[in-house]
Amino acid sequence: MIRRDYLPYCLPSLGQEEIDEVIDTLRSGWLSMGPKTLVFEQMVAEYADVKHAVCVNSCTAALHLCLLGCDIGPGDEVITTPYTFAATGNTIEHVGAKPVFADVLKEDFNIDPEQVKEKITKRTKAIVPVHFAGQSCDMDALSEIAEDHHIKIIEDAAHAIGSKYHGRKIGAMGNPTCYSFYATKNMTTGEGGAVVTEDYQLAARLRTLRLHGISKDAWQRYSAKGSWYYEIEEAGWKYNMTDLQAAIGIHQISKLDGLILRRRQIAEHYDKAFESSEQLRIPTERKGLFHAYHLYALLVPSDSRSRFLDNMKQRNIGTSVHFIPLHLHPFYAQKYGFKRGDYPVAEHLYDCEVSLPLYPGMTDQDVDDVVEAVNFSLNH
Repeated sequence: MIRRDYLPYCLPSLGQEEIDEVIDTLRSGWLSMGPKTLVFEQMVAEYADVKHAVCVNSCTAALHLCLLGCDIGPGDEVITTPYTFAATGNTIEHVGAKPVFADVLKEDFNIDPEQVKEKITKRTKAIVPVHFAGQSCDMDALSEIAEDHHIKIIEDAAHAIGSKYHGRKIGAMGNPTCYSFYATKNMTTGEGGAVVTEDYQLAARLRTLRLHGISKDAWQRYSAKGSWYYEIEEAGWKYNMTDLQAAIGIHQISKLDGLILRRRQIAEHYDKAFESSEQLRIPTERKGLFHAYHLYALLVPSDSRSRFLDNMKQRNIGTSVHFIPLHLHPFYAQKYGFKRGDYPVAEHLYDCEVSLPLYPGMTDQDVDDVVEAVNFSLNH
C-alpha cells in the first residue's frame, strides 16, 4: 500500500522545551554568544566525559579550527577517508594541507587502518578518521599508528555524539573530536558544532580563533562584569555559536540518550525485517561498540539502486545516499587526478548504499511502511 503522506528521510526531534527556551532567549535580549552558550558548552563537555567543549557554528568550523589548532598547514599531509561529506576534505584544503585518502572497510564503511599505514609519508601530520553513521572507527589500531609515527588524530564525529568505543564515549579518547549539531543529526541546534578536548591550551586557542582571534568574546565585553577592551591575538574567523542555537541544544543534549535509544529500536526493527534477504546487506554493529545510528545504511544491488530509489519515492518514502566519495567529485578528481578504481571499496559501498528514514519521531507504523516499501521496491 502506498502511503498517503510523504515520510521524510529525516526530521529533527524538537519539543516544547526547546521552543520555550528559544522564546526566553529572544526575550532576554541576548541573541549572540552569551550565557546560554556557556551553559551548553559545559553540558557538552560533561556529556562527552571531557574537560572542555568549544561550541561553534558548524562541524565544518570545528574541523577547520582543530586543524589550525594542531598547526597543520601548507606542505603537510592529512590522511582521511574518501567516504565522507565535503567538510572533511575541504577543511584540510582550507589550511593549505593535502588530503590523502585511505580506503574503507566493507564491514562498517570506516577507514581501514592497514590502508592508513600504507599512506604515511614524511609529510604526514595527522589522521582524520570519520566515524561513519554513528559507529566508531578502530581507534586502537589508529592510535597505535599515530603513536608509532608521532602524528596527531583529529576525530570527525559528525555522526557520532553518543557513540561508544569499548565503553568510552566518542570524544573521550584523548584526541580533539568534532561534533555536528546540524538539523539531521542525532541532536541539533539547527546549525552548530563543537570541539571536545582534554587540552586546556588547545581549547583556549580555539575559543580565540572562533571569534576573529580577539582576546574577549561578546559575553566578556558586554555583560555587566565585562570590559570593552580587547586585542587581536591571531587572524581568526567568525565561527562562534549563538545563544539562539544553544537554547535548542540545552534541551537536545538532555534528551540525547533517549533519542539514540529510539534510533536503535528502529534500527533493530529494520535488522529483523531485512536480515534474511539475499539481496540486502544490513549495517553491522561491531563487538564492544555502541552504535548511535545516525544513519541506517542499507546496501542494495548496485545495478538496481536507481530503480529502488525511484520506487521508494513513488511510494512516498524519503531516502538518501551517503556519500559520493570525495575522489569522485570534480574538484578532487581534477586537482589530484583521481579516477574510478582508486578506492574500490568506497566506490562499491557508494554504488549500493541507501539511507532509510531513521529518526525518533517515527511511529511503529512509519517503520512498517518503510519495510513494506523496501520489499516492494526490491522486486519491481
